[in-house]
Amino acid sequence: MLLERGLGQRWAKAPRIIPADLAHLSAGGGVGLLAYEANMDKRNENTTETAAPAEATTSATPPKAKKQRRRGLPKGVIAHGDKFRIRWFDHAGRRQSEVFATVKQAERGLRERLNNVNDIRAGLRRALPEKSFDDLFDYWLEKRVQQKRSGADDTSIIKKHLRPSFGGLRLRDFTAEHVDDFREERDDLSDKTVHNHLTLLRTMLGVARDELQWIASFAKFKKPKLRVFETDFRYLRNDEEVARFLAAARAEGPLAFALYATAIYTGMRAGELGGLRRGDIDFEKKLIVVQRSVDGLTKSGDVRYVPLLAPLAPVLRQWLLQNPSEQVFFNRDGGDLRPSGRIYQEVLHRVLDAAKFPSTTRSSGTVKRYIRFHDLRHTFASHWVMKGGDLFRLQKILGHASPVMTQRYAHLAPTAFAGDHDRLGGADSLTGGVVLHLRARK
Repeated sequence: MLLERGLGQRWAKAPRIIPADLAHLSAGGGVGLLAYEANMDKRNENTTETAAPAEATTSATPPKAKKQRRRGLPKGVIAHGDKFRIRWFDHAGRRQSEVFATVKQAERGLRERLNNVNDIRAGLRRALPEKSFDDLFDYWLEKRVQQKRSGADDTSIIKKHLRPSFGGLRLRDFTAEHVDDFREERDDLSDKTVHNHLTLLRTMLGVARDELQWIASFAKFKKPKLRVFETDFRYLRNDEEVARFLAAARAEGPLAFALYATAIYTGMRAGELGGLRRGDIDFEKKLIVVQRSVDGLTKSGDVRYVPLLAPLAPVLRQWLLQNPSEQVFFNRDGGDLRPSGRIYQEVLHRVLDAAKFPSTTRSSGTVKRYIRFHDLRHTFASHWVMKGGDLFRLQKILGHASPVMTQRYAHLAPTAFAGDHDRLGGADSLTGGVVLHLRARK
């Protein structure tokens, strides 16, 4: 019993259990026990703090951190500005720390990490590899990008945004503060753009945790809040703006005119226009079949039918007569017209400038144009509703999976507020029937 008690105490103080020690112990009986005890005495004398002290499994907070701990905080959790930091020693004796947004998250995170350390030392779980975000980005570009319809977008986001900000960072050192810094550095980008970047980041971290098992967990972080739909999208506001824009496009060249007109009168996406084939246009039935994108399937993966509106039909007839190729729209080399093509950006900017549409300069110095190419899709939807078009039909034409997305245009309907203008009173409610004469200032 005494030997068992002594062995238990030494077992608790051991920095790690080495299989060779266990084999020696079981094979040597009492002699093996004495040899094991002597070996542990010698090993403990030479153990430093970096060699995984035994207290790592029972006390996660270093002495200095205990002084910093606020009253009422759980053991092992210290205040860190408006957030909360935990500290612990991993299975190899290295001191680690992590920051959480709430006390509850920090306490749960510390418990998970200490349990993980104990499991690794007991041989119940393998130690996690030392991986960085660079490793994760390389894996994603090599293994996952090819499987995604939006693979080109992933590649661009990683190259231009994620790798410059997170590349050299170890996955286990990632905190919500890194995301806060990332968002501050990109205040010139729209919330939707930053939301997309962080969505990809979260997806990759989920793969690193659940599939690759490179990390046990990762810090939660917030993405910019997006409204389900917004009414402040950009579009060509009236028939005069549409006519002015298309006149400038015609002067730019036949491709620009045909492409931009098709976008305005069908609401098709850039990729869908690049994937359009001659056989998809039925002039007799006045229909356009949207069944592919330039990169494969449509965004929803479904086939849909778009009406060939009267103003567009002669434009497409003339364009197809001039260009007998199977592809309806193509680049200047005759290849696929991809969303990154000049026609969607540089050429569009020239057309906007020629048509005298205003632009603004952001605080970062970048130029914000009156519209982007995707806003021609908004132009179609907005004019459809403004001229009395049905929202249900519009949903089918645009290919929205949910009617909620189409509702963003509902406020533009001419009957949106019909019968509501006198709901709170008549025109003389505040003036008592007195006619007010407004004079212009001299």
